[in-house]
Amino acid sequence: VQLQASGGGLVQAGGSLRLSCAAPGSISGIYLTGWYRQAPEKERELVSSIAVSGKIVYADSVKGRFTISRDNAKKTVFLQMEGLKVEDTGVYFCNVKSLSGNYWGQGTLVTVSS
Repeated sequence: VQLQASGGGLVQAGGSLRLSCAAPGSISGIYLTGWYRQAPEKERELVSSIAVSGKIVYADSVKGRFTISRDNAKKTVFLQMEGLKVEDTGVYFCNVKSLSGNYWGQGTLVTVSS
């Protein structure tokens, strides 16, 4: 079972991108979805998450610039990224935590040029 992430690409600093990630219908009992990123030679870090309760968490570095949202009917989570910075460059992974397990997407590359 794999999540399908898309929306990465090359953008200039200050630009925008929208990432999306769809979970297959076979995954049920989802209680937390989120986006992580991994920059070159750095550890994977949480960017943002949204719980089934609606509670949202953002990394301090993206507050005010990124917005996470979801479409529960389509089991899809989005990450709208505005005001992108060079330091936002990395591979972005979506993650779903459910009663049946912890699932990751294949990663989508975001490159922000100066």
